[in-house]
Amino acid sequence: MSRATRDKWRRKEWYDIVLPQYFGETKVGETPSDDESKVMGRVFETTLAAITGDFSQEYMKMYFQVDEIEGHTARTVFKGHEYLRDYLRSLVRRRSTKIDGFFRVHTTDGYRVKVVVTAMTQSRIKTSQEYAIRKIMQTIVEEKAANLTFDQLAHEMVLGKLASDVYNQAKNVTALRHVGVRKSELLALPH
Repeated sequence: MSRATRDKWRRKEWYDIVLPQYFGETKVGETPSDDESKVMGRVFETTLAAITGDFSQEYMKMYFQVDEIEGHTARTVFKGHEYLRDYLRSLVRRRSTKIDGFFRVHTTDGYRVKVVVTAMTQSRIKTSQEYAIRKIMQTIVEEKAANLTFDQLAHEMVLGKLASDVYNQAKNVTALRHVGVRKSELLALPH
């Protein structure tokens, strides 16, 4: 390693990555930078299991974006989440139907969020049943967004409350094997 490279690394300072308040404000990592403005906007990736300590939640990847810096602490905002590809693949079965619902909603505090809800059935179903389940998904997601703040909605998507509400209504249409919020993405912050 050349002297210039070594000096470049020595000049960098470490910033602690801290989760938003609604995810417990715990430190989940650190990042080096020679200028604090370069830390702004960085996206940090972790799993739900790393946050909760529950290994059964290892299948969910979480994204947090740095939006504020105080000293050597980089505060983040929830940027989104998604199922790991392997986990999603393990859910798909032959002779069953996979129903995806893609929704863009506004929360009460002005955040724009994309929510992808997935349902897996026990057996193949008719298109009319698929349509009915997708309609239930849409109603619940839009109702939640209309009544919750962004941090409350993030909690319900990640911890399964929104999915269980969809499941409880959609099970009246057909037998379901799995319902979950497969992916979410923060599209826009409030102005």
